[in-house]
Amino acid sequence: MKAAYIQQPGPPENIQFGDLPRPEAKPGQVLVRVRAVAVNPIDTYIRAGMVPMEIPRPYILGSDLAGVVESLGPGVTRFQPGDRVWGSNQGFFGRQGTFAEYAAINQQWLHPTPAGATDQQVAALGVVGITAHMGLFDRARLASGETLFVHGGSGGVGSCVVQMGKAAGARVITTAGSEEKVRICRDLGADVVIDYHRENVDEALDRAAPKGVDVWYETLREQNFDQIVAHLAERGRIVVMAGRDARPPFPVGPFYTRNASLFGFAMLTTTAEKQQPAAEAIRRWLAEGKLRAQIGRVLPLSQAAEAHRLQEAATLHQAGNLSGKIVLEV
Repeated sequence: MKAAYIQQPGPPENIQFGDLPRPEAKPGQVLVRVRAVAVNPIDTYIRAGMVPMEIPRPYILGSDLAGVVESLGPGVTRFQPGDRVWGSNQGFFGRQGTFAEYAAINQQWLHPTPAGATDQQVAALGVVGITAHMGLFDRARLASGETLFVHGGSGGVGSCVVQMGKAAGARVITTAGSEEKVRICRDLGADVVIDYHRENVDEALDRAAPKGVDVWYETLREQNFDQIVAHLAERGRIVVMAGRDARPPFPVGPFYTRNASLFGFAMLTTTAEKQQPAAEAIRRWLAEGKLRAQIGRVLPLSQAAEAHRLQEAATLHQAGNLSGKIVLEV
């Protein structure tokens, strides 16, 4: 089978595209004929060796996938050959990744693809959709009628936060850095979009939420907690899920006197059982037309190295070259 893989961690140039043996479904596993995969920042960190993790050699890249069940290993009860499925959380802790024509996946990491959803859509919603849902509902307990703020509402996680917040009945405020991205955020349902190149974010937030925001979902790798806490409502909640090397100052006094809470989590270390409510909500909202993936670029799997270069430029160097997810067709 064709696959995009590395023999050693390093730059995107280390990615090879070629033939590897097709895997077989072991007990409890599903062999998936992969149709689409998505690129995530964590994929580039593991490829570069920035996240210390034991990986098989060769190591197939990627964590998200969508495709069709090819065959079942012994003991699989949830799926049948021919079922359309999607999944995430591959390529971690010794598991092979998804950037290949076939992938053998433990059944608990796979979910049914709803009718009407494309493989590109569900692949692009894996890591980012589950991350957005867990932060909003498992951690911050967002409720209908509350005010939600998220940086970068046209990005991978940000676009999911905007849509899920609206689906839950929240008032959603977000930021964007261009007229095109402002339009995207409005199309996704944001109530207020702040163009941070043209407006002062703090002043615009004061106008949009004079009593503060109930949930601040932070997607930036370098957090400004002085700004965040200043805009929190009483009993406001902050969610952080990026910036493993960040060490920002923290305004303890204003934070605790607001009776505020701070939640952090890493999606890749959560269990399949813990992620199941997020997967079910994603399936439901996709079927209801309340959620769609924001896809910025579609490339063939053979261009996995170029996809990693694009993702690194956007994530590490803030190039502004992406608005949404990179999807690779297999």
